[in-house]
Amino acid sequence: MSQSLDRALTLLGGLAKDARTLDQLAEEVGVHKSTVLRLLRTLEAHHFVHRVGARHYRLGSALFDLANQALEQRDVRRSAEPALADLNERTGHTVHLASYEDGEVVYIDKFEGRHSVRMYSRVGKRAPLHCTAVGKVLVAAFPPARRAEIAAGIDYVRMTGNTIGTVEDYLAELARVAERGYAVDNAEHEDFIHCVAAPIRGAGGEVLAAVSLSVPKVLLDFEGLLALVPDLVAAAEEASLQSGWTPSVRRTPEREDGR
Repeated sequence: MSQSLDRALTLLGGLAKDARTLDQLAEEVGVHKSTVLRLLRTLEAHHFVHRVGARHYRLGSALFDLANQALEQRDVRRSAEPALADLNERTGHTVHLASYEDGEVVYIDKFEGRHSVRMYSRVGKRAPLHCTAVGKVLVAAFPPARRAEIAAGIDYVRMTGNTIGTVEDYLAELARVAERGYAVDNAEHEDFIHCVAAPIRGAGGEVLAAVSLSVPKVLLDFEGLLALVPDLVAAAEEASLQSGWTPSVRRTPEREDGR
C-alpha cells in the first residue's frame, strides 16, 4: 500500500473516534506535523475532513455521502427482492431489477417468467438506455441538463422498427416518463417482447434502481401490458418502502448521479 494512502486512512480512522488536533494526529500517525498537515489539506479539499475552529478536525461530508451510496447500492437488491418476487408470482411474467452504470443499463436481479418464451437477459448483462423501459426510468431520474448530456452521447442503434432514433425523440420520451412515473418499451429492444418499468426510490426519494415487467407479445397485447402498470407501480412502491422511502418524503424525480 502507498505510504501516503496508508497514513491518510490512519488519519480517517482516528477521526472516526473523535475530533483530533494536528498534534494528536501527528502522534497517532507517527510522522511530523507538516506531513500530517499536507494530508489533511488534501482530504479537506475533497471534503473527507472538516476543520472545526482553529485546531480540531472531524470527518467530512464526503465520507457520509459515500457510505450512504454504498449502502444503497448494496441493499437495494436485497430490500426489493420480496416485492419483486411477489410481482413475478402474481403475474407469471419476467421481472428485472436494473441500475445505471457508465452510460448503460445493468441488470442486477431477475425473476424468470413461467411462460416458455425466454429472454436473452441475465444478471450482470448490460443493455442500451434508449430502447429499454428500465433505461428510460433511470435516465428520466436525472436533472434535465444531465438527461440532455446523456441523450447526446447515445448512438441510437435501431434494434427494431420501434426504436427511438433521435436525441429530440428520446428527450421527449424521458419527459413523459418523469411526468407519469413509469416507462414503456413497446417492442423497441426486441421485436417480440414489450416491457413496462417503474422507479425504486431510497430514503431521500432518489431513484436507486428500476423494476420492469417483460412480456412476450404473443402472450399479451400492448393494452394488456398497460393493464399491468398498477401492479408494477404497487410493487415498485413496496420495494421503495423496504429501501427506506416513506410517502411523507417529498418526491425527487431528478437525481445528481447514476445510482
